[in-house]
Amino acid sequence: MNARAVTMLALTMLALTMLALTMLALTMLALTLSPGRKGENVCVRLSKRSMAVIPTMTDLLNAFVLFANFVLIPALSYGSQLALGALGVTLVYGVLRFSNFAHGDTMAFGAMATILATWWLQSRGISIAPLPTALLGLPFGIAAAAVLCVVVDKTVYRYYRLNKSPPVVFVIASVGVMFMINGIVRFIIGPNDQQFADGERFIIRARDFKQMSGLSEGLSIKVSQGLTIVIAILLVIALFWFLQKTRTGKAMRAFSDNEDLALLSGINPERVVMVTWLLTAALATIAGTLYGLDKSFKPFTYFQLLLPIFAAAIVGGLGRPVGAIVGGFVIAFSEVMITYAYKKFLIYLLPEQWQPQGLMQLLSTDYKFAVSFIILVVVLLVRPTGIFGGRTG
Repeated sequence: MNARAVTMLALTMLALTMLALTMLALTMLALTLSPGRKGENVCVRLSKRSMAVIPTMTDLLNAFVLFANFVLIPALSYGSQLALGALGVTLVYGVLRFSNFAHGDTMAFGAMATILATWWLQSRGISIAPLPTALLGLPFGIAAAAVLCVVVDKTVYRYYRLNKSPPVVFVIASVGVMFMINGIVRFIIGPNDQQFADGERFIIRARDFKQMSGLSEGLSIKVSQGLTIVIAILLVIALFWFLQKTRTGKAMRAFSDNEDLALLSGINPERVVMVTWLLTAALATIAGTLYGLDKSFKPFTYFQLLLPIFAAAIVGGLGRPVGAIVGGFVIAFSEVMITYAYKKFLIYLLPEQWQPQGLMQLLSTDYKFAVSFIILVVVLLVRPTGIFGGRTG
């Protein structure tokens, strides 16, 4: 991550924070100055919910906890999963120069191998409670996904690479690989939901939080959500260190920037391709397993995840790892915030006479993936290169 990208990201976050604080301050000022009944003290008005002009501190805290519980924390967790998935897509596109439509089912395959290893460990009584046993199964899943990716590359993609086939041929081939992997996963583990999570379920329980804080709303943070965010941060740091500091990482970047010049410099293209697939397999397996721990494992779900993952990669800029991360959180927060029902949240913030009667929900959760599609279409029409100016060919 170069200094320009870090500065741009920091300034964007600072600007959004300042904008939110400014809007909140203006709203609070407007509500405070709004007229009440003649001779009535402001504190008296605040003590009566029906006559409240501005929310009490307790109401603000309840609203924030409610928002954090149903929007902020789930979006951070989901965004981390999409960011890891989009990083795999952008690595393949940056180095091998084609959009890998089999990536979602590669996630499913890696997660499936992890689940099978987890079930075997659980049957042997092996665990790392309070953490999920799936963390012990992850190396097996990564190894299985790595073997799959390397075999597919040697048997499918390498042929087209040697024949200098256009990118569209690779894309069509990846669609065929996608259906093949999807069929293998369904044949081995079945098409239904599979539960494999064990260990402690929550870091913080809503009931315990209510007792500690005295608030009406409880905050619950699942172990899977905490693990997702922490593992995503560690993986991103490790990946950027690898790409920036190691000889192989520098070779991958050089090959991505200019393949012909990289070959003249003595870089082994087969080694670069191999490492790219190994990294992609690891990222896909970890993202797929974390998603399965957080929700549940169902093969068709990973096929659906392909849309938000590609949307994240394109929004950030195809071929740009930083863009994949930013795009993942943009898509996640957009999906969660647009499909969340704000009725209870607004009840805490608005006077009784202004409180909404409906759910205050822009879209049903059934249309969550439609949000990704709309964002993808808008970005392709307005800025096809994405936020960080990705590759266009």
